[in-house]
Amino acid sequence: MLRAPMSSPSAKNRRSGARATIVALAVLAVLVCAGYLAGELYFLDGRLGFPLDDSWIHLAFGRSLAAGDGLAINPGEPVAGSTAPLWTALFAVWTWLPGSALFWAKLAGVALQAATVVLTFGLARDLRLGRGLAALAGALTALTSWLAWSALSGMEVPLFAALSLAGIRRHLAERTRPDLPPLSLAVLGVSALARPEGLLLLALAGFDRLLRFRREEAGGVAWVRPGGTAIRATADGMGLALLAVAPVALYYLAIGGSPLPTTLAVKSGYGGLHLPQLRYLHVVMGIFLRPQPWATFLAPAGAVALVRRMGGADDRGLLPALWLAALPLAYSCQTSATGTPLVGNFGRYLFPLFPLLAVLGALGMEPVAAALAASRSRARRVLAAMAVAALLAPTVVDAVRGAGFYAHNVADVETGDVAMARWLASRLPPEALLGVVDLGATAAILPNPIVDLVGIANPEVYGFIRRAQAAGHPWRQGVLDFISARRPDYLLAFPAWLPPLDAPGSPFRRVHSVEIPDNITLASDELVLYETPWTHYPLRP
Repeated sequence: MLRAPMSSPSAKNRRSGARATIVALAVLAVLVCAGYLAGELYFLDGRLGFPLDDSWIHLAFGRSLAAGDGLAINPGEPVAGSTAPLWTALFAVWTWLPGSALFWAKLAGVALQAATVVLTFGLARDLRLGRGLAALAGALTALTSWLAWSALSGMEVPLFAALSLAGIRRHLAERTRPDLPPLSLAVLGVSALARPEGLLLLALAGFDRLLRFRREEAGGVAWVRPGGTAIRATADGMGLALLAVAPVALYYLAIGGSPLPTTLAVKSGYGGLHLPQLRYLHVVMGIFLRPQPWATFLAPAGAVALVRRMGGADDRGLLPALWLAALPLAYSCQTSATGTPLVGNFGRYLFPLFPLLAVLGALGMEPVAAALAASRSRARRVLAAMAVAALLAPTVVDAVRGAGFYAHNVADVETGDVAMARWLASRLPPEALLGVVDLGATAAILPNPIVDLVGIANPEVYGFIRRAQAAGHPWRQGVLDFISARRPDYLLAFPAWLPPLDAPGSPFRRVHSVEIPDNITLASDELVLYETPWTHYPLRP
């Protein structure tokens, strides 16, 4: 009787070792996040908060979805205001669950961060790295301060990071086995519902699928023209991705006149497109270097290693390197409303690249690791341990610093936006129209109709700004014109953001203000409630 072949003890040991490494990395990710959460609970006396007002915007939109009003801040006024509709939809689910939506958002963020770390390890193994280097890449990802910050932030970063890594891993598998269905492009299409940058990653994956080379007998490399099967498979995958993206794009087109979210215009509407700027490279390097300095320097060597493998047995394509380079390049062609490089709060638009940075950095150090592994010297293990400690030390130090920074961010938002909204909750009549600069906490906590001076919920403000600029006035004059047109009962704004509110002869009167000591998160260290000339509802005692 025939028996099934048994796995060798060495294969079983390898699988067991890989499972143990995966569990250890996931536990490390959870422990780092737990440390950040402990600081938050300490500074907020056991309460939960968010480090950005944008997180509260997701909560406000999520509640609207859960109530059946669609994406809206004011009931009956749908707006294409979410760049992460998949994440916003999850907030809608969390509002139905018992307890606080903040708790469920943080729990999901930590779980997704653990998944991101495990996927980083898997991606490194897919690129033929040894278990030690793959574990190093996973540990760097778990210890990266900005990823732990993101996991607890209530923002969509961990969701996009996990989906993009899952899509990239599947993409590598499909390059190795062309008979597999092109599900990677579908996954990347779904990732675009977590961040619009997923569309760029999707395009890069389609390009990389058709980028094939073969080794020549003379030692050179020749490009292989893609065949009909490869083109059809890529087209099928793009069709699946379109099925994922199209419903949201059509919904945004129906309610806002554009398939793109209004938030994109908020972030870059005043700056426009231009040629890539070198100063943006300086900003990007600053974001990458502090959490992962060694990986930042070694990642180019990892990209070169991917190029050298093209056409060989270890060919896995160039998508990880293309993605790491293309996203900063795309953003370098834009500027924010203030004229500064467009990276998001603290650089969060680039945070999903940290796992790729760690993996390519590990790939770049593979020759040195191979040399150490080949050495028979007794000092080899000591040298290897010292090298790992040196590689991890800056990331660990930054992770400790990042815990305090995260707690400070949460405290700023609680002291400013949340404190003002709670002060108003018992004083502001629910019918009063409130003009705001920071939309999130106000919309999530108060029942009042809101006029968004930044434009996420009221994109028509851009028309006022463009007309003011065309007439030679600063963009702030356009905001004032918009306020005059909408006539809110009260304004909630940072004077530093809109100085004319406090100018001599201003028709707006200060009613209440909150100070944000040592502010590093909000637009200014003072948030003020102004009474307008059109106030119909006096504040209750």
